Amino acid sequence: MFTCNGPGRVALALVFTLLALAAAPVHSHSEVLSVVELAPGLYVHHGAQQDASAANGGDIADIGFVVGAERVAVIDTGGSLRVGQALRQAIRRVTDLPIAYVILTHMHPDHVLGAGAFDEDAPEIIGHVNLPDALTRRGAFYLERAREHLGEAADGTRVVMPGSVVEDMRELDLGGRVLELRAYPTAHTNNDLSVLDRKTGTLWLSDLLFVERLPVLDGSLLGWLRVMDRLAETDFTRVVPGHGPVPGDWQAALAAQRRYLDGLAAGIRGVIQRRGTIEEAVATVGRDEAQNWLLFDDYNGRNVTAAFVELEWE
Repeated sequence: MFTCNGPGRVALALVFTLLALAAAPVHSHSEVLSVVELAPGLYVHHGAQQDASAANGGDIADIGFVVGAERVAVIDTGGSLRVGQALRQAIRRVTDLPIAYVILTHMHPDHVLGAGAFDEDAPEIIGHVNLPDALTRRGAFYLERAREHLGEAADGTRVVMPGSVVEDMRELDLGGRVLELRAYPTAHTNNDLSVLDRKTGTLWLSDLLFVERLPVLDGSLLGWLRVMDRLAETDFTRVVPGHGPVPGDWQAALAAQRRYLDGLAAGIRGVIQRRGTIEEAVATVGRDEAQNWLLFDDYNGRNVTAAFVELEWE
């Protein structure tokens, strides 16, 4: 058995305390999210590779911010008010510059429900042109699910609607640093938005790219594949996904996602061609990918169902 006495015991206790704090979910606005400076002035926080729960406080998405010479832009705000507040605290540890923009990359609650934390900054809230309608349709449901899954960690959480929308492309000047916001046709959702930091060649793709965690289809399978075709032809220094670590080789990460989605399309088409049922497709399609992705059993059946409905009419 390992034993430790005196100063060594104190040091070991401190190590375990720091590890526990690092793993703890966000429960208070006084807490600060851990962030990594991925490139000069560009910070990312990696959420847990889990479904939202009281244990993680809704902190399950990759969110962050970009600091220019004059102002700051936030990219997604987390899955609850408390996560958003902790992100704001992280920003204030880095800079006192005004938080001028909050960019919401798409409608899903783990990316947008922390936006209320920035009310006092009065930022411009920006999203895809389809985001207001999507949040109007689903906002009440998202809040209900947040209260159900997060418990008291959802207290104060509300839906914040964008005040500005992007139909195609928009530039944001942060002072010596320009962000390029681009709206996509229906893919992961019908309201996906990416953010390119031209200064560092960093493309924030959000949920257009999943790393390690199973991609979730809430838009169009064929549309998502077309978007990935376009992305594969481009050249960026790095890409930030919506979930998972920033990949060393983002093209390889994109290819892994494409392999899974291509497999769904081929498998479902096979079931349809032999006049099989959607239940058969759910039970069989994509199963060869089960060992490659986290949360596979939670989402593969849903993906197959959504894709089957789309492909049976192609």
